[in-house]
Amino acid sequence: MAEALQGMVVLDLAGYLAGPYGCTLLGDVGAEIIKIEPPGGDNNRHYPSSLPGEARSFLGVNRNKRSIVLNLKHAEGKAAFYRLVERADVVLHNFRPKVPRSLGIDYETLKKLRPDLIYCSVTGYGESGPLQDHPGYDTMLQCFTGIAAMQGATSGDQPRIQFGSVVDYYTASITAFAIMSAIVHRLRTGEGQHVRTSLMRSALTMQAGAFVWADSEPRDVARTWGVSYSGIYPCKEGYIYLQATTQGFWTALCESLGFPQLADEPKYATYTARHERKDEIIPFIREALKQRTALEWEQLMLGRVPSIAVRSIEDMFDHPQVLAEGLVVEHDHPRIGKYRALGKAVQMGVGGGPTRRAPMLGEHTNEVLVGLGYDHDEIAALRASGAVA
Repeated sequence: MAEALQGMVVLDLAGYLAGPYGCTLLGDVGAEIIKIEPPGGDNNRHYPSSLPGEARSFLGVNRNKRSIVLNLKHAEGKAAFYRLVERADVVLHNFRPKVPRSLGIDYETLKKLRPDLIYCSVTGYGESGPLQDHPGYDTMLQCFTGIAAMQGATSGDQPRIQFGSVVDYYTASITAFAIMSAIVHRLRTGEGQHVRTSLMRSALTMQAGAFVWADSEPRDVARTWGVSYSGIYPCKEGYIYLQATTQGFWTALCESLGFPQLADEPKYATYTARHERKDEIIPFIREALKQRTALEWEQLMLGRVPSIAVRSIEDMFDHPQVLAEGLVVEHDHPRIGKYRALGKAVQMGVGGGPTRRAPMLGEHTNEVLVGLGYDHDEIAALRASGAVA
């Protein structure tokens, strides 16, 4: 059966993570993604990695794509790009705002080639204001928008970066959502549009629960609960995370850990009260957890107490829950051989073909150009001139 976006063509001009992974998510639901790389390739390809000649991050972020190398600073390379635009539904890039016009790939130029084009620009800070042309990376936006300060505050320490490119990945999700919304709008009206997302907008969106400031409040008002008795605890072996905020879960936790009398203690009757008396509760929890391993506690509290043993990402490749959801797939790669990676991020009841491995640099240049009507002699001339690779 046809996938949701089957027939939609997306041109991915972006590098690094947020923009490319937004396109990958569209590919998960059937869109054809053509990754247009500059000579030398996406910078993410060159990140340090233990894999021979390939960056782990690139492989993980760029499934479901074909790769073509186009030099957009070369007249013939740009002409090939314009041919692609005429057949595309979406163009996405993550250039700083001043760059697209200088390259001749801004929205006003491209919509003349495809009037109903959906054009998405992913920037660091947006396309207006004093920081619009300043470089923007995940870690920088964490520092700028308060995430790093909040991480430090909750641990009683200096500002801390949340590792794992959380802003990038969230921006990718927001970007895919924005493009999908524009596709729905186009189906209803026939109109294309310029869609704008940014790391700054996403970083603040992630903090919507804290990004509220009443006129009556001081600047240093508490915006989060801070440290509670919920958290990671050492066990006889390993660590376990516990969270028992509701009365039912609190009662089950007390019973599981062997101090049921605390469940009926009036001074611990509400989560707010327990939060305020966390320094009394934490020693009970820590002492009880010494009696079993983290995996034993997890099994004992399964389905009764929100708890989970702390694992590494390596454990996810073989965990029965992950496998049951079909989240691990295997690919063959010309350079590194077989590798396992994430399957599709979205599970849909209709359609749903297999994922494809990330492409090698320029792996599909000839294939894409032939699809545009270039013959082999013309492609050879483009390669010789440096317009494509």
